[in-house]
Amino acid sequence: MRVALLSYRSKPHCGGQGVYIRHLSRELVALGHEVEVFSGPPYPILDEGVRLTQVESLDLYREPDPFRIPHWREFRDRVDIEEFLTMCAAGFPEPKTFSTRVARLLAERRDEFDIVHDNQVLGYGMLDIERLGLPLVTTIHHPITFDRRIDLAAAPTWRKRLTLRRWYGFLRMQKKVARQARTVLTPSEASRRDIVADFGVADDRIRVIQLGVDDVFVPPSVPRAPGRLLAMASADAPMKGIATLLEAFAKLRVERDVELYLVTKPVAGGRTERMVEDLGITDHVHFVHGISDAELVALMGSAEVACVPSLYEGFSLPTAELMACGTPLVASRAGAIPEVVGPDGECADLVTPGDVGELERAIEALLDDPERRGRMGEAARRRAEERYSWQAVARAVAEAYDDTARAFHAERAAAAQGSAGRESTDADR
Repeated sequence: MRVALLSYRSKPHCGGQGVYIRHLSRELVALGHEVEVFSGPPYPILDEGVRLTQVESLDLYREPDPFRIPHWREFRDRVDIEEFLTMCAAGFPEPKTFSTRVARLLAERRDEFDIVHDNQVLGYGMLDIERLGLPLVTTIHHPITFDRRIDLAAAPTWRKRLTLRRWYGFLRMQKKVARQARTVLTPSEASRRDIVADFGVADDRIRVIQLGVDDVFVPPSVPRAPGRLLAMASADAPMKGIATLLEAFAKLRVERDVELYLVTKPVAGGRTERMVEDLGITDHVHFVHGISDAELVALMGSAEVACVPSLYEGFSLPTAELMACGTPLVASRAGAIPEVVGPDGECADLVTPGDVGELERAIEALLDDPERRGRMGEAARRRAEERYSWQAVARAVAEAYDDTARAFHAERAAAAQGSAGRESTDADR
């Protein structure tokens, strides 16, 4: 099939969307499909055989100058103006404006594709795509309503809560678009239940297809660094639970020689940097970003214990990648994480989300038990090999494409036949 794969932003390594786009597109091509990715900035890393169309925007959140003021010459049309004004009103415009831009592009190229796959854009422009004659499949990794609830609960002032409500204003649009989606793919049963409950999507339209782990994630060939802890997260997003981890780590540092590596780029002067400074652990917390795949795998494999302290996850791809590296885990009993790691204690120790003391004790217990860490790492590696394959993901997604396209064209044919029948009856009269 000729596939148009849409993603409003596709940052590599962080946030999941860029990882999903890269590995799914590569494996679809390996199955013989033609794939063209349409992405807004930041653009994805893609493998040979996958085409990229850059859907340009004002890129208002780019590093190192997020929330920038564009020069007037940068504005090309009303969509650019809408994007800028929404940002000025404290909203997040990217899903809506990307969907408008990409729907225009597809309208000019409708004969070049057999299926369109929306990677959680859920903008109003997605509703135009089937009107163009192109069947649409939608991936929802998890409903962003969870991010909104957690961020609002963590907001320190009413002004901050008001700003967050404006920022998450795009959710009204996403709910409306999701309810009209023909086929929804999601990576876990937990996400499936939450999409039904929060977005109101009919359960029979949802397919659970778990994510995969790339073959580069393997156990280390050298000894792990003593006392090294690791977490991968968007450090300034409350949902990722980094504040809980930092507090637990600070307590561990009182009596232990431990170091914490966070694979993220924190906001300069943001809550994470301030918390690290306030806890007096600046010299022992290391932020890592902008590294290659090989460097990332080496870092994952260097830790004695990795932590996933999230308050919610729709799947948690980093968890599966750490399992593939045979890294023992302490993870939150939240969202889909128990689905990913399996029975408590086999591949990971599960703790209550947000409980600093429980997290500290679980990390401490694993650091003191090298034999158990070895068994846990081996079990995690086996589970990752058995369950999390991008090849299997691509086959399941391709099957969803076939089913969706068949249903779409059958529906259109039936509608056309019904219309022709009505015209014939009218003529007979």
